[in-house]
Amino acid sequence: MMVLYSGTTCPFSQRCRFVLFEKGMDFEIRDVDLYNKPEDIAVMNPYGQVPILVERDLVLYESNIINEYIDERFPHPQLMPADPVMRARARLFLFNFEKELFVHVGTLEARESRADEKALDQARQQIRDRLSQLAPIFLKNKFMLGEEFSMLDVAIAPLLWRLDHYGIELPKNAAPLQKYAERIFSRPAYIEALTPSEKVMRR
Repeated sequence: MMVLYSGTTCPFSQRCRFVLFEKGMDFEIRDVDLYNKPEDIAVMNPYGQVPILVERDLVLYESNIINEYIDERFPHPQLMPADPVMRARARLFLFNFEKELFVHVGTLEARESRADEKALDQARQQIRDRLSQLAPIFLKNKFMLGEEFSMLDVAIAPLLWRLDHYGIELPKNAAPLQKYAERIFSRPAYIEALTPSEKVMRR
């Protein structure tokens, strides 16, 4: 059985929980205290971070790598496009999310930057601007890649859920993005994957 070591407030862990529930398979989630991590976390992941997926002798870390493995191992419902060209585009999108959005999430999540108001404001602004640029996609698309729910929707969902929590207010022209976010949040797997600590992040 797959075991996911997950932080109850960690947006990257939330991605993996979401995929596991979408697949509707057998797995175990082990909650890790992010501020008092057990020693075996550093043994399994040299970077000392969660999420970590363990299946027999396979140990994986990095949420996008974990999620692609789960998707290939349990292909229904398929979350990465079947077509190689579309799959490459999806991977590029995932890479862009990390570089342009989640690098700033890292700043907002990091304990040491909490006192640095300037860095926090800058991170919020960058996220606000980038998300606003994505909004027009949802004037015609139901999800990131069109009509089909995919790994891109999984990847961005934890950030959209935490906007209030991070103190990010989107401009009015981002309304299509907010409607899109509600579509994701109403998925049964999304609701199931939320931890009690995550449920209170959103008003």
